Amino acid sequence: MRVVIVGAGQVGSNIAHSLAGSHEVVVLDIDGALVESLQYGADVLAIEGDGTELETLVDANVDEADLLIASTDDDETNMVACGTAKTIGDPFTIARVKDTKFLNTWRHSEGAFGVDFMVGTNLLTAETIVRVIGLPAASDVESFAEGSVQMAEFTIDPETPVAGQSVREADRWDSLTFAAILRDGDVIIPAGDTVIEAGDEVVVIGSPKSVREFANALSPDISGVNNVLIVGGSDIGYHIARLLGDRGLSPRLVEQEHGRAHELAEQLPGTTVLQSDATDREFLDREHVEDVDVVVAALDSDEKNLLTSLLVTRMGADRSVAIVDNGDYVPLFEAVGVDVAVNPREATAEEITRFTLERHAENVAIIESDRAEVLEIEVDEDSVLVDRPIRESIADLPDGVVIGAITRNGSFVTPRGDTVVERGDHVVAFLDAESIDAATGLL
Repeated sequence: MRVVIVGAGQVGSNIAHSLAGSHEVVVLDIDGALVESLQYGADVLAIEGDGTELETLVDANVDEADLLIASTDDDETNMVACGTAKTIGDPFTIARVKDTKFLNTWRHSEGAFGVDFMVGTNLLTAETIVRVIGLPAASDVESFAEGSVQMAEFTIDPETPVAGQSVREADRWDSLTFAAILRDGDVIIPAGDTVIEAGDEVVVIGSPKSVREFANALSPDISGVNNVLIVGGSDIGYHIARLLGDRGLSPRLVEQEHGRAHELAEQLPGTTVLQSDATDREFLDREHVEDVDVVVAALDSDEKNLLTSLLVTRMGADRSVAIVDNGDYVPLFEAVGVDVAVNPREATAEEITRFTLERHAENVAIIESDRAEVLEIEVDEDSVLVDRPIRESIADLPDGVVIGAITRNGSFVTPRGDTVVERGDHVVAFLDAESIDAATGLL
């Protein structure tokens, strides 16, 4: 597939790296330094030029492209690039936008602006945070098979009950599979005698009930989330509050600017909007921050979000989630005590990459920026899995593949070595980066 990407920033470059191995990728950007960096850092053709200009798109042979992805930081630029591409050829166009008014217009009339698929960065970030809030202790959560299968990633602290245990000892949930362990930059496919160490990131796949039971075992003092405090009335903060309200929660939202606070109070009837400076310790004391289950920092700068997260954690809040605009800061935030740091650009790049991958799968989740994938496939007669026990068929798959869950006619089937996979089953599998290309064709 020929893919043209407009924008070589964090989103565009992440997508380019993800797709370069199996597709012909061309990247356009007006910044010569970004173009040069990408040209030498990835197996792509990088061209300096304006992706909204007809001449530039002609030079990039957009008329031969199967897919155009507009991923700059400017909404209008992205929509114009998609519309211009449609005047040259007929690529499938994907646009990244921040302002949800464009997303709402597009949803009202799909294909508007010349865009075939639109990704709303702010809404996507809010949805990512709400999924994490919904599963205490998890740093990443994805659903498969219409919600009957869940994948989640957890950090193993020294005091958690599975730390120091082998996978065989820790495997005490009926419908849960330990799919992978992420340790020191490596992806480990666990065997029964693999020991789970403190500091590991563990990826599990199973029924939502078992995943939640596992989460509660890791943090037995957290049985659910009821008390959520959102700091910052940004567009992302607004969407987090709205989505939580849709799920029956009544969050509190703190916004310092009077006009914005009044606007949010009118738009969010199920949310208590408080006008104040959330870094004011006296205000936080009055709001009993020590009783809060999750504080979400959604202010307008990384520095403010870091300060707020550390302050509320020090004052006793159970968990902190921070929005981090600079992706390079994510490890720093989590190293100094923020429980979960969410980078909107990384989330957007993963969503767009996921959409391109879903052309050969029912659903895809990307783990740790392309270190692995979890994908859902419907088994057909050509699959190496069909009509065979997993123990037998797994031998024909490359190393680095784990069958994490199966659903059959809407029912959950726990995969074990003697489980026979049938045609029409939905299989959720973990694939490390080195096995993806080979395994996808076999599955």
